[in-house]
This record gives sequence, C-alpha cells and structure tokens, in this order.
Amino acid sequence: MKQSKHFALKSSFIPAVQQGSPSSPGHWFIFSGDQLLIKQSPSVVAAQNSFTPDTLGITLEFSMLFGHYDSIPCFLAAIDPEQSVASMSAVNLRTLFGVVDDDFFSLAGRALQILHHTREHIYCSRCATPLQDRKDELARVCPACDFISFPRVSPAVIMSVVKDEYILLGRGAHFTKDMYSTLAGFVEAGETLEETVAREIHEEANISVDQITYVTSQPWPFPHSVMIGYTARYREGEIKIDPKELEDARWFHYKDLPKLPSRITIARLLIDNFIASAKTKYDDKR
Repeated sequence: MKQSKHFALKSSFIPAVQQGSPSSPGHWFIFSGDQLLIKQSPSVVAAQNSFTPDTLGITLEFSMLFGHYDSIPCFLAAIDPEQSVASMSAVNLRTLFGVVDDDFFSLAGRALQILHHTREHIYCSRCATPLQDRKDELARVCPACDFISFPRVSPAVIMSVVKDEYILLGRGAHFTKDMYSTLAGFVEAGETLEETVAREIHEEANISVDQITYVTSQPWPFPHSVMIGYTARYREGEIKIDPKELEDARWFHYKDLPKLPSRITIARLLIDNFIASAKTKYDDKR
C-alpha cells in the first residue's frame, strides 16, 4: 500500500513577527553563522529548548519571535561566530537531519531561512535604501519606495520514475558513499511542476515519462527550498546521464536496491511506495 505521509508539523504553528527579548522563555534557535547552537548531545531535544540567551550569558546580534508552536513562543537569534558559548556546540543543521525530532528540525529550518532573508536583504534592490522589518508580516520593506521583500522560497520537484519492476535512481557527486536517490531539480520560470518533472528526467537521464502524479511536499531549508514529490511512469529512452548533474543513474529492481536516503525524506517515501507497490503487484505472481 502506498504511503501518503505529510511532512507538515505535527502540532499547530502560528506565525508571528515581533522583536525577541533575551530573557523570554520559549524555544530558542540561536545561530552562530549558519550553525545552530545545541547542547553537547544533539539527541537530547528537550535540552535544546531549556535555555534563553540570558541564561547562556551571550550577546545577541539579532533576535525575533517568529511564531508559536503548540502555543509555545519560538525565537530566532544570531550571535557573532567569534563568541564562544559554554556547554554548547555549533553544528550544521544537516547533521541533525534524522537525529532530532522531525518538528524540531522543521522549526530550526524555518528559523534559518528567516535568518538568511534578514541577512541577504539589507538594502532595497530597487533604490538601495536600507530596508526595515515590517511589523505585521514576515517581510522587509523599503521606507523610500515601498518595495517589499518576502523570504525567498525555491520550489523543486523530486520524483520516482518507475518501469515495471524497476525504479530509476541516480547518484550525485555530493552523495554519501554508495547511496542512490530519486532525481530532482528546480522549477524554472514559466513552468508547471509537471513540466519540470518531465524536463529534469530527460535532461539528467535521457528518459521520457508520462502519468506524472503528485504525492506530497516537504520544506527543505538548504538553503530555502520546498520539495514537491511526484511519481512518473517510464515511456521511452535509454539512460544517458548529464555528467554535470549525475555521476551515475541506473534501473534498480525492487528486490535489489542500493543504499538509500533517510526515511524522513520525500525521496525515501517515493522509493518505499515503489517497493510496496511492486511487492503487491509482482510477489503474488511468483
């Protein structure tokens, strides 16, 4: 049976925009550069939220309330990377992927994307006037020409390509050793999501597809993407990879798969759905 997992937060989240106080209790996501401050053991999620900047004795460069998770305030803050914090470690957010609670990871990713927007939109792109934070929504506004800059979100599609008992998986240069995954790519201006699916598969692997079907979506804060998952059926073509995009691409049988992505990714959900469907369809025939 196909899974229809949703990657939305398990508890309610209500966005807010307000300046943060270093003494306010709540969930604090404090960044040193792009690295998140955590207790020495990243697996102890509860400890991550049991401090405030004041209890840590640190000086903030920037802080804000960005919402309420299950009625608990969520704060974003940044410190000078040269500032050390006793009993805390600064870690890349990717290292927490699959280690901490899914909702905690999602909130940390949201905080990092807001921080990127604040850092990268200092001046108006229209008239070069310094931007100001809007008080009623998550955006920056130019006081001179009223230009509004919202946080950037880059849509990307990720898709399983199925040919009977086989699934098309590719390997990128940045992947961990021996791991293969589903193909993916960013949406270009003027494209529908389905057009992007077909284009990316053809560009990266020389394969044409049909029966493109939406599955689910997932925020992906590296740095500011949303992944939109699809399935597609093989129509024609022989694999010929684009070496600028992939190191390798192959058809894998559902009983003979390589090392796969983490189970909390859309890629793994798509692969697991393929395996379940293939078992139901083909195992009964043997």
